[in-house]
Amino acid sequence: MRVSAKTKEATRQKVLQVSQDLFNSEGFRETTSRDLAKAAGIAAGTIFNYFPTKEAIVLQLVCDALENAEATFNRRVRPESTLEEDLFLYVSTGLRQLQPMRGFVGPAFETHLGPACGGDANELGDRIRTSHVEMVSGLLSKHGHDEPPTAVHLQMYWLLYTGVLAFWAKDQSRKQEDTLALLDQSIKMFVNWYLAG
Repeated sequence: MRVSAKTKEATRQKVLQVSQDLFNSEGFRETTSRDLAKAAGIAAGTIFNYFPTKEAIVLQLVCDALENAEATFNRRVRPESTLEEDLFLYVSTGLRQLQPMRGFVGPAFETHLGPACGGDANELGDRIRTSHVEMVSGLLSKHGHDEPPTAVHLQMYWLLYTGVLAFWAKDQSRKQEDTLALLDQSIKMFVNWYLAG
């Protein structure tokens, strides 16, 4: 029996939903693909038709959250804001969208979004990276920096950004205030370095 595209998408979304719930309640490492399939109401092997690994599920959840964050940022950004304010708002909006996944996203950051990751096996990570640096390039242009950032500028930015993400995933300070302070300093460092260059 053929499964319609609508049914496939509904099952895929169900897998994402139950995965987030189980990763939060049981832990990422403790949750098995069998647990996920059972919670989604599909056969154990069927889950691999949708996602090859648990890490791929997490990465899709991250991608969806960051896409929502970008839409939220675009609604909230002000024409009179500074470059530093825009960068801070952009990244902090993403962190707020990722908050429900904070307990289990660390491994995805390290294995799929780190500066050394890439290639065909990491297509979704590349998509996240590309979308993010394109937004940063657009913000630089918005603030009168029409010369496109160099590859070195973007690598430096990405190193700072992924460092903030990794720190945030483990930050135990009240409302992750230490992360926000680190984000503020990282943005200042990047902007000062970019403008000096």
